[in-house]
Amino acid sequence: MNPETELPAYPFSALVGQPRLQQALLLAAVDESLGGVLISGPRGTAKSTAARALAALLPGAPFVTLPLAASLEQLVGTLDVEDVLRDGRLRFKPGLLARAHGGVLYVDEVNLLPDALVDALLDAAASGVHTVERDGISERHASRFVLVGTMNPEEGELRPQLLDRFGLSVVIANPADTAARQAILRARLAFDRDPQRVLAEHAAHDAALAQAVATARARLDTVDVGDAALARAADLAHAAGVDGLRADLVMLRAARALAALDGRDAVRVQDVDAVADDALLHRRRHPAPPPAVRPEAPPPPPASGSGGDGDWGALPPQPAGFETASLPGTWRPKA
Repeated sequence: MNPETELPAYPFSALVGQPRLQQALLLAAVDESLGGVLISGPRGTAKSTAARALAALLPGAPFVTLPLAASLEQLVGTLDVEDVLRDGRLRFKPGLLARAHGGVLYVDEVNLLPDALVDALLDAAASGVHTVERDGISERHASRFVLVGTMNPEEGELRPQLLDRFGLSVVIANPADTAARQAILRARLAFDRDPQRVLAEHAAHDAALAQAVATARARLDTVDVGDAALARAADLAHAAGVDGLRADLVMLRAARALAALDGRDAVRVQDVDAVADDALLHRRRHPAPPPAVRPEAPPPPPASGSGGDGDWGALPPQPAGFETASLPGTWRPKA
């Protein structure tokens, strides 16, 4: 038996050294239409711990894990056509998207999933609804959840088209020094030794965060996004060389969620700056360096052996013929 399954979820406010990840998760919880959070980092950096902690922070929120070997029907659900033909009643067998409604859908190693599953996940995360169609019959159900995907870059990357569909992206690195490692170890060992005591110590802080998220959700649509914030988002996206306008929209929505979480009625330019890296990190294109300027060739030195008049009778070099060398084997460019 895995001992971790016997422990309650780690307190969200007890996470050590991950303020940027905590902010991204809270913003995705405030506005589920952001498209979720992609967490990239090496193994053992508490990616799944943070996702479970977020679900525990939200009252009554289910935490649903998508297995790596899941089928598309397991994810989206299916319509039982045999029941329709037998008694005329439509029965929908819900999948993981329906089960995750109102909670957190966690996908470990999302970069190893088939593209069809990733597409379905991201569509539902962005729209909040999902439609199952089979043999001319369709069923539409609510599917609003916080999508948290994790990946280890050493095991492969996501296609750029799928990366762009994630709202926010956070890269987690190994602890920078031994002091940071020690702080994380102390916190984890204390929780393993006496989880109820640690939960009690952070209960008030977690309850305040949960209330802040609920209040921010309720006031989100009333938060004003002014021209200054809009111009800042456009400038940052343009400077990053991103394709399309999704990055601009994500920045503004995340900034609006941040303002709502802070209890403000308008988005500031500082809010856009605070979320810009997480919205642009996985969309930024590195511009190609300008072509090198080839220096002009220096004039040829005067020919020797003819005095100061030069070798006026010399002919210019004549082109020589050449043959193309055949290389053994067939060279193929890297994909």
